[in-house]
Amino acid sequence: MHSLDADDDCPVRDRFAMPAEWERHARTWMQWPCRARAWGTPENMALARQAYGEVARAIARFEPVTMVVRPQDKNEAQLVLGSKVRLFEAPIDDSWCRDSGPTFLTNGEGGRAGIQWRFNAWGAKYVPFDSDASVATKILKSMDLRVYEGPLTVEGGALHVDGQGTLLVTEQCLLNENRNPELTRQQIEARLALYLGVLRIIWLGEGLKEDETDGHIDNVACFAPGGRVILTMPRDRSDPNYPAMSDNLAKLLQVSNAAGRQFEVVELPMPYEIRHRHDGTRLEMNYTNFYLPNGAVIMPAFGDKGDEEARRILADVFPDREIVQLDANAIVEGGGGIHCITQQEPA
Repeated sequence: MHSLDADDDCPVRDRFAMPAEWERHARTWMQWPCRARAWGTPENMALARQAYGEVARAIARFEPVTMVVRPQDKNEAQLVLGSKVRLFEAPIDDSWCRDSGPTFLTNGEGGRAGIQWRFNAWGAKYVPFDSDASVATKILKSMDLRVYEGPLTVEGGALHVDGQGTLLVTEQCLLNENRNPELTRQQIEARLALYLGVLRIIWLGEGLKEDETDGHIDNVACFAPGGRVILTMPRDRSDPNYPAMSDNLAKLLQVSNAAGRQFEVVELPMPYEIRHRHDGTRLEMNYTNFYLPNGAVIMPAFGDKGDEEARRILADVFPDREIVQLDANAIVEGGGGIHCITQQEPA
């Protein structure tokens, strides 16, 4: 396999990089729920559509929102979403725009582009996925933006940057044999550096135990302004997630960002209650899976006594943003969270 370098056709050669999520957005992209299997029952998917609508309308208070929707779902989606949310008709298989949508890039001079990563539905866990594997290209071409064909099978929820050259990932996901078995860790790092414009990659270990994405970083940890990292942390040492999250904490305390600075780690306790999905697996209830539209934090609530504590922690981390807490139970039932259903388009 050809080994890439900065002289090849890639974003770094053209001075593009992925900006931090808290930088200014032009809009948010989402995808309308359409795969019934993910939700278990038609009733669950109906609840999910209502919840997606609530998230979209909340974000639309702060920035434009565009919902990718299948033509046959257009009328129902518009009824739920209202007039503030724009529809973009395209064939899709599923509703996780963070994972199948484009990774947007900027060059610091007003130029924008995006990446169409290879997408295989989290290791072919759901089929078909061919429409989702091309939806990023459709979105980018609709805006006449340059499309870079990402040389990795990866999802957006597996990647988190600080906009200053540092990338956060998990070994469980990116080194999983169901993604890129033909590539070594070093080759994966090289491709990520050339396509995201990062200088340092921080590898955490495992994600949440029953996460069907194989440990996406956006359920585990994320960067915040000022050199902070927010980390999901179980409340109880007997929680099956405790060993992995403790190991991730130890790793974060031993590394530095691309500028050589140590991180301040903010632990974000998980909800008190443990619940289960329709298939019997544990719901991925955590508060780290939030989204940052312009001037706000859109964060999950679960009807749990930990909701208010999580709100206070994020209000302290983001003092200049309005905190909007929305019931995320119906979304998490499908296998993801608020961050998983959104994708920022930088200004």
